[in-house]
Amino acid sequence: MTRTVGLAGAGSIAFGTAALLAQNGHDPMLWSPSGAGTAELAQAGELTATGAIESTLTPRIADSARTLAEQNDVLMIVLPGYGHKTALDALIPHIREGQPVIISSHASFGAVYLRQALAARGVDAPVTAWGTTIVTGRRQSGTVTMVNTIRSRVDICTVPESASDAGLDLCRDLFGDRFMVRDGLLAISLSNLNPQNHMGIALANMTRMERGETWSQGQNVTPKVGRLLEELDAERLAIAKALGLEVRTIFEHFHLSFHVPVASISEMNQQMHAQGNGGTGPATADSRYVTEDVPYGLALTVVLGEMSGIPAKLHEAGVRIFSAMYGRDFMAENELLNALDLSRFSLDDLQQAARTGLLPSEGAGKAS
Repeated sequence: MTRTVGLAGAGSIAFGTAALLAQNGHDPMLWSPSGAGTAELAQAGELTATGAIESTLTPRIADSARTLAEQNDVLMIVLPGYGHKTALDALIPHIREGQPVIISSHASFGAVYLRQALAARGVDAPVTAWGTTIVTGRRQSGTVTMVNTIRSRVDICTVPESASDAGLDLCRDLFGDRFMVRDGLLAISLSNLNPQNHMGIALANMTRMERGETWSQGQNVTPKVGRLLEELDAERLAIAKALGLEVRTIFEHFHLSFHVPVASISEMNQQMHAQGNGGTGPATADSRYVTEDVPYGLALTVVLGEMSGIPAKLHEAGVRIFSAMYGRDFMAENELLNALDLSRFSLDDLQQAARTGLLPSEGAGKAS
């Protein structure tokens, strides 16, 4: 059955996701909250995908959040984390009862923020959170995107938990059998490895980014950078274990996402580079590797570490170092965490919300 799918976003991941949807027989619509992301596409009409997907499609273009919500069966949030709250706020008045929403990828309990706001309207809609994106790639222009890879496995969960089976069926219908159901939003929040990986890569290659160089990302995950990524992963896994959660390891991530044999992280990245899918590193310091992943990824892991009693010292150090480098307080820039104000709630409250998508009306205070 062909489904109409409205994508809030017009960057590389949104373009690649739209191409994959069209390839699978579905009908995507793209909406750029600023309007700039789809301006060229609206004039040209055709979107070209190259790389892991070779196709040309004619996606529908939405002129507003209302149009996106009203003219599609399913909604997807396919934006950097710093754009989620703005997009959600625009969509919330128009999402209808039972309309599924997929967040790709989930950031900072955005599913809870959305479910809370919909509940205030008296609307109940299931929200499926992805631990990462279905594709990787880079937008080449306003009408062309390079898709580096289509992931073979994406961790997901749906809130409320009672809609889990329907959420899995929907994702499989849209994108194929690529999904692994995890145990609630806490597991999904700890399943996104991009922030920790991008931290190590950006720290080790910041001068390349600032100089605008063209450089291979995989090749430059050298042994010492790879070891840093492995140690960051150990912190994340320790927090998950303390919360009784099972999440994938960094080794599983690279194996499933980039189809290379399991080895050290540096060796796996060297194999990716040799195969031609190691990717190109950011050519600017104004990169989502920092501006998205630090406040919406590293900061969240720091908060979960504090609440679970397992401090994420390396993650916290990364937030502090990047804040010093950029002259910004990245810990304070997370709009979703600021709006939810998790300091009012206990760990038990958060664990309940991870299954229902709803926090108690009154916080029970900080976890002891």
